[in-house]
Amino acid sequence: MPGKAKIGILGASGYTGAELVRLLLRHPRVEIALLTADRRAGQEMRDVFPQFAPFALPKLVAIDAVDWVGANLDLVFCALPHGATQTVIKHLMGQAPSTKIVDLSADFRLADAAAYAKWYGHAHEAPDIQGQAVYGLTEVYRRDIKHAHLLANPGCYTTCAQLPLIPLLKSKAIEPDEIVIDAKSGMTGAGRAAKESMLFSEVSEGFHAYGVGHHRHMAELDQEFSRAAGREVTVTFTPHLVPMNRGLLSTIYVRGRRGKSPEDLHAVLMKTYEKEPFVQTLPFGETPQTRHVRGSNMTLIGLVKDRMAGRAIIVAALDNLVKGASGQAVQNMNLMLGYPETLGLEQVALFP
Repeated sequence: MPGKAKIGILGASGYTGAELVRLLLRHPRVEIALLTADRRAGQEMRDVFPQFAPFALPKLVAIDAVDWVGANLDLVFCALPHGATQTVIKHLMGQAPSTKIVDLSADFRLADAAAYAKWYGHAHEAPDIQGQAVYGLTEVYRRDIKHAHLLANPGCYTTCAQLPLIPLLKSKAIEPDEIVIDAKSGMTGAGRAAKESMLFSEVSEGFHAYGVGHHRHMAELDQEFSRAAGREVTVTFTPHLVPMNRGLLSTIYVRGRRGKSPEDLHAVLMKTYEKEPFVQTLPFGETPQTRHVRGSNMTLIGLVKDRMAGRAIIVAALDNLVKGASGQAVQNMNLMLGYPETLGLEQVALFP
């Protein structure tokens, strides 16, 4: 693609929108040409996020005011709340069919419209285009992503669980019916909207599980694990909220299949990710920490032998706003636009 690609970000006043701006400002092949935020329409981005004061950015506008034909965008990131995205994308695709879309909501992640209605409590409002969406777990669907027009970017919890588990399921190295995922996320995973349950005094000095037994990400996990295993898979998954800004850690319990040892499982992960730029398998017996990936697009995976014979404990860590959302979205954008996959994502983790 000659010159710089013109990029739009819908929902730029949220955390994932701001993270997209942060990453794209240093991307050498793109121009941020459109920023929307309905409640902040008319304001400058620096008024919402002061860290952007030194940069010349488009003024925030309402989505309804966008002239999609005149904007002539190469790609749009949709960082809107779940449920609010379907009609927006359907309208966008009708008005500007050549514009590619990376959707960071959950609206197009489930291939089955009935499953979407079951887990989200209402019928999908764009079922005619739902089937066009490519699921955007980059390391698994890289070939399909390169040709995608509408891409469903995975969630942070699902990315952190799928990257270690999909290779093990594909190689039939673990028992599909004995997977337990215990995951913990920082506060930014809940978005930026004002909620009483997210007040500092409500979450500080505490740690709690939520969505126990019925979290919506379960549908996404079951879908992708079933694809990998070639049979139906239902996992146990429990998310927790940790009083930190960003970061996600998944502790996963598995059993080796047909005599596969923890060392064998580790070997599968080492081979799978030995050449991947954004996923690293640690030496056997080592585990990562969220501080090791803060601000980066990296996922670190560790595997430890359990004291119970045949069982292993996997620990995976990523930054929920980067590899768990906006970073993976940029990684997918690079593939969709024919750029080197790592472009604009070379940041080393911030430590301490």
